[in-house]
Amino acid sequence: MKYRPLGRTGIEVSLIGLGTMTWGEQNTEAEAFAQLDQARESGINFIDAAELYPVPPRAETQGRTETYIGRWLKARGARDQIVLATKVAGPAESMPWLRGADALTRVPMEAALNASLERLQTDYIDLYQVHWPARSTNFFGALGYRHEPEPEVATTAIAETAAVLDGFVRDGRVRAIGISNETPWGLMEWLRAADASDAPRVASIQNPYNLLNRSFELGLAEMALRERVDLLAYSPLAFGMLTGKYLDGACPAGGRLTRFERFSRYSGPQGIAATEEYAALAHAYGLTLTQLALAFVNGQPFVASNLIGATSRDQLAENIASLDVVLEDSLCEAVEEIHGRYTYPCP
Repeated sequence: MKYRPLGRTGIEVSLIGLGTMTWGEQNTEAEAFAQLDQARESGINFIDAAELYPVPPRAETQGRTETYIGRWLKARGARDQIVLATKVAGPAESMPWLRGADALTRVPMEAALNASLERLQTDYIDLYQVHWPARSTNFFGALGYRHEPEPEVATTAIAETAAVLDGFVRDGRVRAIGISNETPWGLMEWLRAADASDAPRVASIQNPYNLLNRSFELGLAEMALRERVDLLAYSPLAFGMLTGKYLDGACPAGGRLTRFERFSRYSGPQGIAATEEYAALAHAYGLTLTQLALAFVNGQPFVASNLIGATSRDQLAENIASLDVVLEDSLCEAVEEIHGRYTYPCP
């Protein structure tokens, strides 16, 4: 396994990190335990969860993923060997059962953190992340920004949320903080909030990044490198599209896109056309599409950890093996040529 520093925290995380959002929906507790054991044996030390998981989010299953992880940590006595990350959800009208418009203020965040700690059976979180912003902006598939002025009372200022997280760090329940699904302006505001007070600096930003969605490069990659706010890349295989298993109209049983219609972000006409070209390119170089897609993410200097999610141990093994894949210069040039024609097919 390879390891990279997490921002300026002094924490090192495995280049391949284990995403967990299928546990409790597509994966049973026993399967989650098996994946965690396999990951640890392979040298993975970074596990990423969220209070919201599993997905698709439902009131009946919310928090189940953290519960599985907590039971595994207790059963294996592995807490001190793991860099444990989870997230506090932002406001969402579609999930009133989780939290209201004040989701990122002190009282709801205290309740969220304490509930996560209880489910995870630990007294501290290594990396506590804001899952999505409180304000209206472009994330979860929106590329262009459309300004929608909001009443002041309806928007939680980033500085207010940062102050709450500062308290969590000071009392020892959190070691480092991160953000997720953020924009360049949002990251700038988080850094400005830290500069204006003694609040902790964000260590990471967890956004989607893959061959079909390289929008992170446009405004955030330079900030990540210059400010040492490293990317935790999620959806590196674009909900499974970049495995090639959905090409030619295939609908494999058990596949996420087969089971859940809501996951259509990467399966539109442009996404399919780009995927076909990347698949042909991988084949020409003797690689699987999965190997190409993951090796591309692994090779980016602004990535601290590539968060892979698998529903089987075979998938997990193939994903971890991407560490051994080195992309030739000519292959990288061909990737850029395809990217020039399909620049942001799936934001």
